[in-house]
Amino acid sequence: MKREQISVFDIFKIGIGPSSSHTLGPWRAAQQFVQLLEQQGVLSLVTGIKILLYGSLAKTGKGHGTDIAILLGLSGDDPVTFDVNAIGEKISSIHTTHKLMLGAKQPISFYAEDDLLFLFTESLPYHPNAVTFQAFLSNETAISATFYSIGGGFVVKEGEQQGQSKNEVDLPFPIETAGDLLHWCIKTGLKISEVVMENELAWRSEQDTRAGILNIFRVMKECMYRGCHTIGHLPGGLNVARRAAKLNLRLTDGHPYQNYDEWVTVIRQSGNNFQNTLDWVSCFALAVNEENASFGRVVTAPTNGAAGVVPAVLQYFIVFCDGYTEEKIIQFISTASEIGSIFKKGATLSAAMGGCQAEIGVSSAMAAAALTECLGGSQRQVLMAAEIAMEHHLGLTCDPIGGLVQIPCIERNTMGAIKAITASQLALQTNPDNAKVSLDAVVKTMWQTALDMNSKYKETSDGGLAINIPISLPEC
Repeated sequence: MKREQISVFDIFKIGIGPSSSHTLGPWRAAQQFVQLLEQQGVLSLVTGIKILLYGSLAKTGKGHGTDIAILLGLSGDDPVTFDVNAIGEKISSIHTTHKLMLGAKQPISFYAEDDLLFLFTESLPYHPNAVTFQAFLSNETAISATFYSIGGGFVVKEGEQQGQSKNEVDLPFPIETAGDLLHWCIKTGLKISEVVMENELAWRSEQDTRAGILNIFRVMKECMYRGCHTIGHLPGGLNVARRAAKLNLRLTDGHPYQNYDEWVTVIRQSGNNFQNTLDWVSCFALAVNEENASFGRVVTAPTNGAAGVVPAVLQYFIVFCDGYTEEKIIQFISTASEIGSIFKKGATLSAAMGGCQAEIGVSSAMAAAALTECLGGSQRQVLMAAEIAMEHHLGLTCDPIGGLVQIPCIERNTMGAIKAITASQLALQTNPDNAKVSLDAVVKTMWQTALDMNSKYKETSDGGLAINIPISLPEC
């Protein structure tokens, strides 16, 4: 059996919030279903469509924008390029006209109350995040397909294996576990980021990989900058006030700047005492996830709900560790991606499968590892930092209030970022040869914990804070 092959661009995807598993994944599934209809030559015969949402997609789909994402995907829109400011108008038009332009080509009638069903009490066995599409044709036949959104924006069609549709290549350094990664690092003397870049050459040129990673960083920094300069309240009905912009205003103390680069300079001048640094890291993380909760453009890192951790720690490195060079940014993101890949292969990136340990925990491990390598840590110290970060997220549940990616999700990104920095500092001050717990042991433990965790703490809003905080959300 061939090992799953995961690229840096599988772990870091550009998309739209608020959820990689409940928004980006269903969006991609809808696109794939339209492609299936086109491949079978029946798109022009479709007269109607029905969407069935199961499990976690049904229970928290409204709060996560699953219905919105699916309609946009069926309409032929792409999450990487679609104008986030046009979402409201596009969805409103579909609901008021009862018309949907399937694949941007085939007009069909669409009544949400009849054609998009949230099956709250039904689940499918493969994964809690399941969606079935049924297309009805003018020749009185129908075509259906079921897709599973398995976390981090990854989608699997029923009957196919994970990664089956990906073009398989001969990787110079095949990696399934942290042990495999360390083996190649010891054998070659390469850093983890260098191993990643060598593997990426199997898919594309070094120039294209570097450009792609820098584009990922561009979206990250634009998202963070936008979040630090946008006030108001988050959508969804919880009336959560955005905090990043006010915190940024206080921390910059009125010093003028016009763009991201000037902002970095102002932040550096604000001082790097302990409290100030903590405030800035929290501000960075809050900004990203407030954008995510507002259907903004973000980078899945490795999920949308945990999208703020890696950018916040990267921004900390840029500002307070003088890491603002292309080489260091590429090194940081490459290292982080490999740690995310190991968790994806050995456990899960899906909160619906593993709770929030699979999101914030993994993102914290990714950020800790990346920061450690960029600060000069050895390969063993890098893996140790990832292990420390995840070890102290084990058992973290996912219990979003109102099914929205807001409380406690946004603040959890600040916690994950701070833990990542702490884990990195601990690893850098420790002889990894004396470590008692390996990263692979923690990955295994995380998966075992996921399997043991009660389903009500897995992104269903059936337990925890979601049932102990009384709310009254408006009808969607």
